[in-house]
Amino acid sequence: MITVIAEIKVKPGRRDSVIEKITALLPSVLAEKGCHRYEPYVDFNGQIPWRKTVPDSIFMLEDWESLAHLEAHQQAEHMDKHRENIKADVLDVVIHIIEKV
Repeated sequence: MITVIAEIKVKPGRRDSVIEKITALLPSVLAEKGCHRYEPYVDFNGQIPWRKTVPDSIFMLEDWESLAHLEAHQQAEHMDKHRENIKADVLDVVIHIIEKV
């Protein structure tokens, strides 16, 4: 099992629009073979002095059965359409692929 943490950095004021598009995509991704989790998260709204805030980011937490499943996900037609659909609102995407120790 591998886990993906993807930070999608969006243009100021566009986060809710991108979240709506991700929400519409969820059923297609969750139906993919090897997908065990695909969930969007946003910055916690609270005063915590020791953390960095990222109000214009969306974090995707994903669990995939294998790297092959993740690669197939990246090449899925609905993902190509999704990337095209949000590209005007996205500044950058940082992807971390991690595994348990």
